[in-house]
Amino acid sequence: MSRIVVLGSGAWGTAIALSLCRCGGHQVTLWSHRADEAASIAAAHENLLFLPGIPLPAELAITGDGARVAQAEIVVSVIPSEFLRPTIARLRPQLHAGQILVSATKGVERKTYLRMTQLIAETLAGIEIPIGAFSGPSFALEVAQGQPTAVTVAFARRSISTRIQKEFSSESLRLYTTSDIVGVELGGALKNVIAIAAGVAAGMGLGYNSAAALITRGIAEITRLAVACGGRRETLAGLAGAGDLVLTCTGSLSRNRTVGKALGEGRKLPEILESLGGKVAEGVLTTEAALGLARQYEIEMPITEQMGLILNKGKDPREAIHDLMLRPGKDEA
Repeated sequence: MSRIVVLGSGAWGTAIALSLCRCGGHQVTLWSHRADEAASIAAAHENLLFLPGIPLPAELAITGDGARVAQAEIVVSVIPSEFLRPTIARLRPQLHAGQILVSATKGVERKTYLRMTQLIAETLAGIEIPIGAFSGPSFALEVAQGQPTAVTVAFARRSISTRIQKEFSSESLRLYTTSDIVGVELGGALKNVIAIAAGVAAGMGLGYNSAAALITRGIAEITRLAVACGGRRETLAGLAGAGDLVLTCTGSLSRNRTVGKALGEGRKLPEILESLGGKVAEGVLTTEAALGLARQYEIEMPITEQMGLILNKGKDPREAIHDLMLRPGKDEA
């Protein structure tokens, strides 16, 4: 068993820490970027802001001290994409060769269009540390509750994927391995954009036909971009692609779908984001980055384009759906 530090005390980071505690034998630490936030969670034995009602086990250490990061054998990064670069730069002195770094953040950095493992590698240039991705259909609340969940873990070296699979697996969490880091990361990031679209359709009162069309054509455009970037088509047909997309487009716990639903009901984006109470809907930022990446690889992404116009230009959602439906006819393949 291992010493593991989870970076990020939001809902997903807390849920992963809880799941690791269930494995038994690990020394698990949940790291918060703020010492006062760590102290608050530790005192309450509960993450009152992000996972209220879920008790934290006594053996889970909570800290804001970077020194605990240096002692870890495995570091799990669950920092929101917007804050990942400065956080990794801050913790760089505590990260070193001999550790394994697992990225569980689902996003693409704006302006650079880097995936999260690429961003981390760039920030840690000069430090020989294997970096992989962990993604799949996994609402934080259900993972925290111990409901059965299956995800994918990807490292370039199979031996490391296999180790993480062994260390993280429990009665409630099953891991599948792959070497396709690109496919796993882009599947997890881009599905959030399509989930906003699915929410828009729901907010407009559209039915199951519309949802099915958005999900199916959404996985098509996600796959086009992921393959162009070096990912594998079969990865996008699995847990990290289609599985995560179906969950996020249909589940009421999805923040991205919630944002889209409110947009479809006529609410404005700033008000919607304010109502999340500090929680992050990664798809809002990922949309712009996805479009930049698509331009770079000359990939057509019509649903993502319309979401960009709704989010950044205030386009009427009904007009966006109208424009999608009246696009020139295509061969499905």
